[in-house]
Amino acid sequence: MQRVELTEDLSFSRIIHGLWRLAEWEMSNEEVLALIEECLNAGITTFDHADIYGDYTCEKKFGDALALKPELRKEMEIVTKCGIKLISNNRPEHSIKSYDTSKEHIISSVNQSLENLQTDYIDVLLIHRPDPFMDPAKVAEAFTQLKIEGKVRQFGVSNFKRSQFKMLQSYLDFPLITNQIELSAYQLENFEDGTVDLCQEERIAPMAWSPLAGGSIFSSNDERAKNLRITLERIAGEIGAQGIDEVLYAWLLNHPANIMPIVGSGKMNRIESAIRALNLTLSRDQWFEILQVAMEREIA
Repeated sequence: MQRVELTEDLSFSRIIHGLWRLAEWEMSNEEVLALIEECLNAGITTFDHADIYGDYTCEKKFGDALALKPELRKEMEIVTKCGIKLISNNRPEHSIKSYDTSKEHIISSVNQSLENLQTDYIDVLLIHRPDPFMDPAKVAEAFTQLKIEGKVRQFGVSNFKRSQFKMLQSYLDFPLITNQIELSAYQLENFEDGTVDLCQEERIAPMAWSPLAGGSIFSSNDERAKNLRITLERIAGEIGAQGIDEVLYAWLLNHPANIMPIVGSGKMNRIESAIRALNLTLSRDQWFEILQVAMEREIA
């Protein structure tokens, strides 16, 4: 498995396992543990969480499974996110859906995540969404305190645009090490608006959520999706891919920004499709053909 060096003492597996649907998989703790072990055996050591996933239940489900074999913790990197507040029976104190990046909320969220995940530290904490009411000085205070206390090793953001990233970074004495953004051949916004460019400028590897566009490419009947499927199927044959999902992963993996796709499946055969894509090479012409079909026009 390829690895991506984020700092001198922290690296991620190039393919990341996403747990946002863990509650939907209806697995026992033993089944979750088996999936974790299968991922680790395949070289996937990085696991992506957020406090809100599964209506605030997924972190605990993962932690309960990990508690069955706690020695696995040292073999993995755990990422989690905070900053979104949902209306939920599991959070009765929340009165409105909102963002909260206050120092108090960040610290309390991390303490809850540590308890849920049954671990002493989080490898990387991300602010889940840009907060229009953010006080970046207070975020910096929270990050610094958590780092000094050893509760969080490194920090990043999720869904931040160029100006938002640079604003928060300007308040920190240490670098943000990643931006988790939506990236796929069907969702090009972050390629087009300079978000990926900033990652390259800052020499940080972005994490890509929804790399298969949430299945839209496979199921949508609009002309754009149908044309993209036809193109992907042909290129799959040209490069020896077993399916168009592998081509979609390869399209991201071949990009020079060192993109790390997050695979949000509970089925190992689907996770293995992303792993196989690491060995697929797209020519520049094939990469641009996919781009232009997705754009529904030639490049300018």
